Amino acid sequence: MPVQKTLSRGIELFGVGVHSGKPVHLAILPAEEGGLVFRRTDLDGLETPLGGGRLEARNSMALVGKKFRVGTIEHLLAALFAFGVRNAVIALDADEVPILDGSALPFVRAIEKAGTRALTAPAAGLRIVKPFAVEEGGASIVVEPPRTGDALDLSYSIEYAHPAIGMQALSVKLDPGAFARDLAPARTFGFLRDVEALRGQGLALGASYENTVVLDADRVVSGPLRFPDEFVRHKLLDLTGDLALLGRPLAGRFTAHKAGHRLHLEAVRFLLANPDYGTTF
Repeated sequence: MPVQKTLSRGIELFGVGVHSGKPVHLAILPAEEGGLVFRRTDLDGLETPLGGGRLEARNSMALVGKKFRVGTIEHLLAALFAFGVRNAVIALDADEVPILDGSALPFVRAIEKAGTRALTAPAAGLRIVKPFAVEEGGASIVVEPPRTGDALDLSYSIEYAHPAIGMQALSVKLDPGAFARDLAPARTFGFLRDVEALRGQGLALGASYENTVVLDADRVVSGPLRFPDEFVRHKLLDLTGDLALLGRPLAGRFTAHKAGHRLHLEAVRFLLANPDYGTTF
């Protein structure tokens, strides 16, 4: 059984919240135990462990503690999950993880620079042993046992009536190299037609051409794409971060079609509520 990991040294990053528009100082600190813990330094150091709060899926994933909230956690969690970092204190002075360039690449580069180190506690993983599916309005996630060994295979398909997107599908076998190369650089995306409505709800206040792939009715207007299929790659990035909410390594096959954070969360909640669908490895 593999052992748990933490960072070899701390990480500091600065940015803005994509929804709040507020500046954020983020520090990710090594920890010997306790899993991933979010700490609000602007609220007298109040803490909530990843598994100890309420999860909310709206336009991003949020962890809600007794007296505070931390939003847009999925890109950071995806990077920590892919590199096997199970113990760390995530300290920030605002209510949202900074969006940085809209991808997980800055987190990956920071983790690679800091390095990781092994701890003594085993990293007990969850292997899917029985298939299930969650569905809503034409969207679905099918979860199945792994084909071989302890692999985590992720597949996603999307379909948008937009000339720059259309139908896109991609499958990856998740490991640190594949995540860093194929998923981490993919940025969040949005449509100009939705901006006014989102900001009327207090969302996307920090979104810009620098941290979002922006589309008008016909094309991408925020500069060149990093991949021709960057849109589905970002969906796979989000799925990785949302599966990290389980707090342990995973082995299985997750096939998502036209899904999003809310359906990702339903799959996570199903596994938490039905432990007989998985076994420890």
